[in-house]
Amino acid sequence: QVQLVESGGGLVQPGGSLRLSCAASGFIFSSYNMGWFRQAPGKQRELVARIIKGGSTNYADSVKGRFTISRDSAKNTVYLQMNNLKPEDTAVYYCNAEGVLSKRNYWGQGTQVTVSS
Repeated sequence: QVQLVESGGGLVQPGGSLRLSCAASGFIFSSYNMGWFRQAPGKQRELVARIIKGGSTNYADSVKGRFTISRDSAKNTVYLQMNNLKPEDTAVYYCNAEGVLSKRNYWGQGTQVTVSS
């Protein structure tokens, strides 16, 4: 029943932009903190951005000033706007949902982002 479906990944040149979307279903969206993680081959999965239930956000130092996370509760969707992309941003990006009280975690299947000339 629970689904997190990422979309919006692709190939982009350095300095370009992409907007990732994560469509959620099967759980109470408003009761979950949402986040984006990424993982490059040979590297650990890292937190990129998080938005909590109350709307506060936090970002990895490597993306501050370039990425923006937001959520649309009416659409049960979380977004990641990525600007001024760099080759080191290349990774599979995963959507994550964390239950505020239950601590349950759900993950999407990931979407590939490749930044290359």
